[in-house]
Amino acid sequence: MSGLTVMIVGSGAREHAISCAYEKSSQVERIIVTPGNDFIAFNREKEVIVDPACNLTLPQTIFQQAKKHNVDLVDVAQDDPIAAGTVDFLLSKGIDAFGPEKEPARIESDKKWARDFMERHEIPSPGFKYFDDNMEAKAYVRNLFDLKKDRVLYVKASGLCSGKGALKATSINEAVAAIDKMHDFGKAGKVFLVEEGLVGEEFSYYAVTDGENFKVFRSAQDNKTVFNFDQGDQTGGMGVVSPSLAAEPLKKDIHYHMLSKMISGMAKDGLAYTGIIYVGGIIVNGSPVNIEYNARWGDPECQAVLTGVQTDYVDIVRASLEQNIESITIEQDEKTRVCVVGASRGYPGDYSNVKGKRIFGLIEAMNMPGVKIFGAGIKFDSGKFYANGGRLFSVVGEGNDVAEARERAYAAISHISIEGNNLHYRTDIGWRDVERFRSKQA
Repeated sequence: MSGLTVMIVGSGAREHAISCAYEKSSQVERIIVTPGNDFIAFNREKEVIVDPACNLTLPQTIFQQAKKHNVDLVDVAQDDPIAAGTVDFLLSKGIDAFGPEKEPARIESDKKWARDFMERHEIPSPGFKYFDDNMEAKAYVRNLFDLKKDRVLYVKASGLCSGKGALKATSINEAVAAIDKMHDFGKAGKVFLVEEGLVGEEFSYYAVTDGENFKVFRSAQDNKTVFNFDQGDQTGGMGVVSPSLAAEPLKKDIHYHMLSKMISGMAKDGLAYTGIIYVGGIIVNGSPVNIEYNARWGDPECQAVLTGVQTDYVDIVRASLEQNIESITIEQDEKTRVCVVGASRGYPGDYSNVKGKRIFGLIEAMNMPGVKIFGAGIKFDSGKFYANGGRLFSVVGEGNDVAEARERAYAAISHISIEGNNLHYRTDIGWRDVERFRSKQA
């Protein structure tokens, strides 16, 4: 009996990491990634095919890929195809598809809908107000700053913006500028939210659900801004540490307030949410508060969290699809992982002059012990690697503790460069947990 053919929908380092999870399964024979990137198929143990012939916002094109490659299972891993209803479409065609359907996936794709959902089901979240009129929004934020000048607000596009649609404002001028910038996000920014800015330490948490029950993975802490110590513009994510030493002691509260309430709330609303659910939270005065939900694995969190899962990933996915998640135990190793994202200089702004420049040192770095590299915006041609995007790759170092994991990640990325000194990465990933770890050792 031949093994399974699995197709993963997406193009980044997250999808590379997911493909590696399937590759470890003895049930899987062949892996298709669409549209993928060149590095995903490089140096693999099993047959991995990258086929770019799809449009992530057109489910029909993904269905065509599934038929072309005669796949047994489709893992819809990226937010755009999920929001476009790809899971619904594939299921209607008789193809097994892992991920939430379009309506419950609004928990990510429509922030207004999501905040209303959280309020209705008493999930701890920031105060908010939504707008589709810039003048009304500007009057509102001016009034807020008149009442209290020392405050933080976030102006957030309601739709999907690749992680870049939440803009921080600490003054009237910054808030007004953020409101004006909503126009840059097109349809995604037509409706936008003004939210109370909470002060605390952020965390990420993941679970897999069958619509009724759920099993959890390890926590993580993402670093979303482009520069060290949370400075600069929002990006899709510049690095992560897993587990998060800040979030681990709060697991019970996170499970109840942010996972149980969310999944039961969906069921009460007549929506069956199946697949991966991501909790993006913040710890305020010792309690977790929800910032956002995502309807899939995060990037770069996936690269650090999923890599440590020991249970056959096909079994996890099948249990979700068959409404039998209680039947499995998710075994995870005890390693700590630090992931550092390598990006083109200029990202998340203009990095066009970096495209096509050669990347050096990837093979040397990936051959170092305790290191894995997952590709994103990489082109492979005639045995050479070239920059082909904003976020280019994720370097994951693993260790028995955060200090060892961080040392391995940065030792590996120090071997990598882009011609013209065009590689950018943060040098502070995991610094909070390293300080906690060292203070305990002292």
